[in-house]
Amino acid sequence: MASPIPDVLPDTETENETRTRRQPPYAVILHNDDVNGMEFVVSVIRKIFGYSVEKCVELMMEAHEKGRAVVWIGALEVAELKADQIRSCGPDPVQKAKGAPTLGVSVEPTA
Repeated sequence: MASPIPDVLPDTETENETRTRRQPPYAVILHNDDVNGMEFVVSVIRKIFGYSVEKCVELMMEAHEKGRAVVWIGALEVAELKADQIRSCGPDPVQKAKGAPTLGVSVEPTA
């Protein structure tokens, strides 16, 4: 004997919504130091980010006056790369004899 066929078939397709989760943006933070020269800091920001001289001076002054400045915001991997590029520029060659450190930089989530 055959079993009766139900009027309503069970829903075999479940709603599988795949949502792409975006990573929160990360900020590259330039920290103030009183050893590296202002011209050197401006040249590093310009070299790494390609900003105008005016924007680089503004960011350098913000770091100098407030202790830190957000110089770039974006994906974590790129933020880490940019921070490494800043570090790889080393200390200001003019101030190296005074024990100048590499520019202080960190990567932090913006949220």
